[in-house]
Amino acid sequence: MALPLLGREFDGVALVMCVACPLLIAFPVSVYQFGQRQRLKQAKQAMERIHIELDHAHKALAQAHGLLAERARRDGMTGVLNREGFFQSIRDTRMPATGGTLLVIDVDHFKSINDSFGHQTGDEALKMIAAAVAGCIRNGDLIGRIGGEEFAVFLTGADEGEATIIAERIRAAVARLSLAAEGGERRGLTVSIGGAAGQHGSPLAELMRQADRRLYEAKRHGRNRVVMGRFWPEAA
Repeated sequence: MALPLLGREFDGVALVMCVACPLLIAFPVSVYQFGQRQRLKQAKQAMERIHIELDHAHKALAQAHGLLAERARRDGMTGVLNREGFFQSIRDTRMPATGGTLLVIDVDHFKSINDSFGHQTGDEALKMIAAAVAGCIRNGDLIGRIGGEEFAVFLTGADEGEATIIAERIRAAVARLSLAAEGGERRGLTVSIGGAAGQHGSPLAELMRQADRRLYEAKRHGRNRVVMGRFWPEAA
């Protein structure tokens, strides 16, 4: 179309150029486009692999964070909840709404075990007692080590009668334990337990104070016993 407009004839050379030029141009352009598509495809695949690796890394990081958080809530020796983890777990169970009974458990004459047989034997006693207590409670109940030789159990939703049965079960289970000391000597173990049964709206701090008082009452009356009671407001 351009040649006639320029006053020139459309001859064989023009025909060859009309056919050859598009072919010569189309081939390298096609190769270039194909290469670009391949590079884009490879880049997309690389990005997908990166996203998958990042997702795995995030999951591994979240799992590690969860393990560290759980480890921070646990007593390193006995494996039960530590003091902070125990009371936080009670708050997480929304105790004021569900009610329940708090047991405070103290190992009888624990100082004499450490003095007579050494701290390593004392540590073994605590591990045995923690395992015995854990074996007596129900699914959903909480156990924690809240002091040197003091444990606590929260019986979710349990009233005074049900809690007394479980507390006596714990006391009897510990009384069946026998601690092996160096030289073949064996030493029996006992615990004293104080409990306070709370209801809807019972303050946790006050529940703890009343359970402590009943624990000391159990100690005063000869140890190796359970003293239970209902929650009573401080002003009552």
